[in-house]
Amino acid sequence: MTTPTGRPVTPVHRLTVLYDADCSLCVHLRHWLLRQRQLVPLDLVPAASQEARRRFPGLDHESTLREITVIGDRGQVYRAASAWIVCLWALADHRPKAHWLATPAGQPFARATVLAAAKWREAVKTYGPACEDGLCEPPGAPG
Repeated sequence: MTTPTGRPVTPVHRLTVLYDADCSLCVHLRHWLLRQRQLVPLDLVPAASQEARRRFPGLDHESTLREITVIGDRGQVYRAASAWIVCLWALADHRPKAHWLATPAGQPFARATVLAAAKWREAVKTYGPACEDGLCEPPGAPG
């Protein structure tokens, strides 16, 4: 299959979202993503964890701790705003918004959202043990 411009289309059947397990916002968004109806299955794996390193040995894992990174099942790598857009694209109720955010009109909103989240994250980040098993809970969540 190709696009109208003749570029080959690589279908995405599964996405792996690498998130910072020591970031309360990131863990909150992980839980939110898991509660959504998914058109494309999402695997949520702590960034720079042993599991992430096993799955993606050639990836710069330190960079995945600084910005959201999503890996497609065919090796596609999405970072920052593109990663968030592809996450929304995978969700049944948010795919139309993802299509809009990918347009020239929507891209500034996607970039601003990711930038604001990154600034907030750095302002409140606490450093603790990494969540190796992917079962992290947001701060204050019932254990």
